Amino acid sequence: MAKFLADVTVAVHILALLLIGFGGFVAWRWPKLIFVHLLGVAWGVLVNVAPVPCPFTALENYFRHQQGLGDLPGGFNAYYLYDTVFPRAWLPVIGVVAIAVVVYSYVGVYHRWRHRDHSEDARTHRVRLG
Repeated sequence: MAKFLADVTVAVHILALLLIGFGGFVAWRWPKLIFVHLLGVAWGVLVNVAPVPCPFTALENYFRHQQGLGDLPGGFNAYYLYDTVFPRAWLPVIGVVAIAVVVYSYVGVYHRWRHRDHSEDARTHRVRLG
């Protein structure tokens, strides 16, 4: 059971990373999700900049210990992503691209919110005139 729960934790961790990276685009459709995304981005920055442990990594390590295994060597990113999904040397470029993607998604959220407000004003005005 511990292996299954560790695998589920990895899957949820990956989904959380995807939300942090691309949640701003999801907020184009569901604008209130931007607040969840902002919390995720803040948490992701905090975990990577400060000595704050990621709860998903801690949970996976707990389940690994239940199986008689040690902690993830180097942490989640080092174990699953670096030199597996992309070369470690690409980290600076990936960081810049990630920031650009998040900023672009936020510009889109702002644009859609602004456009939505104008559309609602126009509908309200038509109803009053009609």
